[in-house]
Amino acid sequence: MERDSVVNPYEVKGNIDYEAVAKRFGVNLIDEKFKERIRGLAGGDLHFMIRRGIYYAQRDMGWLLDEYEKGNKFYLYTGIAPSGAMTLGHLIPFQLTRWLQEKFDAEVYIQIPDEEKFLAKKKGLTLEKAHELSYDDAANIIAMGFDKRKTKIFLDTEYAKTLYKNAVRVSRGITFSMIKDAFGFTNEDNIGRIFYTSMQAVPAFLMSVEKGKNVPCLIPLAIDQDVHFRIARDSIAKLGYYKPASIQSKFLPALSGKPKMSASESSDTIYLEDDEETVRKKVYKAFTGQQPTAELQREHGGNPDICTVCQYYRFFFEPDDKKLKDIFDAERSGSLLAGEHKKDLTARINKYLKEQREKKEKALRVMDDFMVRD
Repeated sequence: MERDSVVNPYEVKGNIDYEAVAKRFGVNLIDEKFKERIRGLAGGDLHFMIRRGIYYAQRDMGWLLDEYEKGNKFYLYTGIAPSGAMTLGHLIPFQLTRWLQEKFDAEVYIQIPDEEKFLAKKKGLTLEKAHELSYDDAANIIAMGFDKRKTKIFLDTEYAKTLYKNAVRVSRGITFSMIKDAFGFTNEDNIGRIFYTSMQAVPAFLMSVEKGKNVPCLIPLAIDQDVHFRIARDSIAKLGYYKPASIQSKFLPALSGKPKMSASESSDTIYLEDDEETVRKKVYKAFTGQQPTAELQREHGGNPDICTVCQYYRFFFEPDDKKLKDIFDAERSGSLLAGEHKKDLTARINKYLKEQREKKEKALRVMDDFMVRD
């Protein structure tokens, strides 16, 4: 049940009722009418993650689209906190952000808080290592095809002059009590963690500061990250800036069937750096919704809705809705067996990772075209 689940930036566990989480967080579900509105404004196209309800909720996005229709263009803000090698799950916000950049001709700010996981006391992670990982993350992000003319990527420790003075302004409107209630912090937590939400809030109004006028901001993010902006929204508004709009996604499940793929659980996660044999071993151990034997599967069929293999097709590896339906129907009917299912997914993942690594090599050569520092 939802009340037994935990969903915050530092922990996700339990059986997640996404509709209940949306209600608890105060975000609105994206219905078919809202999807069609996005489609209309995006030139008749709709990203498959929105079509399939992977991005399933939003806050103030209707207002943001109203502004867009008035000619007040918005910008996009998202990011990643480095803690180790990037995973497939880390790419979800960047996939939608890249699509939105293209469809809405939007500028993009990408924050890489190289201090955040260090402050969270991730085991073995020094500040220097986090800084190194940040650049690796930046290369993987650039490899996804962002427009260098309209994309700024920055690390907190390298853009501190710009970020910190605005974070200080935000922090005056955020109390320690608010942070404690939201994150469960105690008196033993370091003061860096307590301040971090203020730093993460800055890019949500930074373009307005830079342009000297209010510019709407849309934040694609996973639902667990929503808390930072719930806390900061009123403080941003008190400074005279628009509250940021946001669009929230569900989690790519772990291979074991847990609700969220975690970079800290290597056997349960597909990393972008995994070689072909590593991917094969991980996928072949993945949880499926199939019966325990081939005979029972053929006779009774399985449940694709709980099958992690099917979910990986849904999230990443089959953008064609008709073909995806065929895969789900085949598992449900029993005509698709686990072995062939996993073999095909392994091939698709390895092809994707190979292409991503090739693009990353090219991205390393143009990284300075994207990075901003002060």
